[in-house]
Amino acid sequence: MKKQKYPILEYDNSKTALINPDSFYKKGELPQYCVICFFKDVLTKLRRTGEAKYTGYLSSEMGKQPILKMVKNGKSFVVFQSAVGAPLAAGFLEELIAKGCKNIIACGGAGALSKEITVGKIIVPTSAVRDEGTSYHYLPPGREVSASKKGVTAIIKVLKKYKFKHIAGKTWTTDGFYRETLSKIKARKKAGCITVEMEAAAFFAVAKYRKVTFAQLLYAGDDCSGYKWDSRKWNRHSIREKIFRLACEACLSL
Repeated sequence: MKKQKYPILEYDNSKTALINPDSFYKKGELPQYCVICFFKDVLTKLRRTGEAKYTGYLSSEMGKQPILKMVKNGKSFVVFQSAVGAPLAAGFLEELIAKGCKNIIACGGAGALSKEITVGKIIVPTSAVRDEGTSYHYLPPGREVSASKKGVTAIIKVLKKYKFKHIAGKTWTTDGFYRETLSKIKARKKAGCITVEMEAAAFFAVAKYRKVTFAQLLYAGDDCSGYKWDSRKWNRHSIREKIFRLACEACLSL
């Protein structure tokens, strides 16, 4: 590892770390298909109706995070509610991969960087600006990281099948949602970003490093365009379960 002016730029390509997820878990513990869903309300409903059943958990200091198992068209897959924020979200993804997941689609929400992107609009991130820290431990320094083309294609194919209008484009991943300043918002918009969120760049980087398929399906939530913040009651939108169902179908098509 070559010393750099800033520690975040000191990428080490060594394949062995002090702690490795495959030291704790065995491949094959989970099926290859996995949907990461940020919507607790959707997962609570799935468990209540019996459509999803508890099959294990991942844990952190916040407690146990359930892993749910579902079956669709004869294929088994797992569903997991990820943590918010790149470090823990990436750590959970590492553990899911170590357990055997290799075709992964995530679904969640993101702030819209344009007032014209209305709440509930479906977004397919094709790349992410790396304005967080986690991705720099998986890939050499760079401004952006791309999603899996195979995953993006699968998502878009399902959206077209059901005639859901969508926007594909670049997202801005940040660690500091209280530091989304007007100048940064302006710069990210100028760079082509259409949304802002907190995990995509890390997810994409982990997936590239571990050589698995990963893509993400988002819906436009609050207005973060830089004029005046508006929550737009984004976390109550009816699109949430639809987004989840679309993610499941896309995942199983991989």
